[in-house]
Amino acid sequence: MSLNNEKNHSSLPTSNGNGIAVAAAENENENSKKPFKIFVGYDPREDIAFQVCRHSIIKRSSIPVEIIPIKQSDLRKAGLYWRERGQFESTEFSFTRFLTPYLANYQGWALFVDCDFLYLADFKELVDLIQDEYAIMCVQHDYAPKETTKMDGAVQTVYPRKNWSSMVLYNCGHPKNKILTPDTVNSQTGAYLHRFQWLEDDEIGSIPFVWNFLEGHNRVVENDSTTLPKAVHYTRGGPWFEAWKNCEFADLWLNEMEEYMKQAKKESA
Repeated sequence: MSLNNEKNHSSLPTSNGNGIAVAAAENENENSKKPFKIFVGYDPREDIAFQVCRHSIIKRSSIPVEIIPIKQSDLRKAGLYWRERGQFESTEFSFTRFLTPYLANYQGWALFVDCDFLYLADFKELVDLIQDEYAIMCVQHDYAPKETTKMDGAVQTVYPRKNWSSMVLYNCGHPKNKILTPDTVNSQTGAYLHRFQWLEDDEIGSIPFVWNFLEGHNRVVENDSTTLPKAVHYTRGGPWFEAWKNCEFADLWLNEMEEYMKQAKKESA
């Protein structure tokens, strides 16, 4: 269902009076009419990527969603994020993404996704894959990039479970996820967080790769509809960067951007 901007685009949650930032206390699984929370990694250099990602979700979703950009500057002002930026952090949300369960008040399910995604399918289809026995669910890529740089010249790093954390369904109320506090997110290593080392392997559910279809890596198999992307991830860099304007699926993103720009212009008129 289509929602207007006020219902679809929220700022980061505000304080509850005790110095703790929380989202509205609600359990989406108990009331399907309440919006499903989607936290999107935000970087000022990629504002247009965030806007197009948001537009692509809202446009196709048959269920209500609440899209919340995770802005590092807001988290710092709120006293929730204070770690110094490391040399291998290619975006401002490299670590802030792991605050998703905390920002959702450790209730219900919520999604974190990088801003460089373009959704091509109904978001409800992804929600329907949820299995409550898991602490998280994600696409479990076996991915070793060949490039040494990505996006606007950022260093391309290689590590186990790379890109698993780029789109994650969090079971925010799962006991194991209570460890993801601001203190943990600000102090733990990249390996601990990005490899989900607070969880056992059998607590991590799998999602079909088409929901995190890596541009330049995953392939569509002819006459096999199960390989068609439901969400394209421009992980190397998207067409909003000059160096990647001719990447695979660039036309889909550019068309979506044009739609977003026309809608934004119409709404501001």
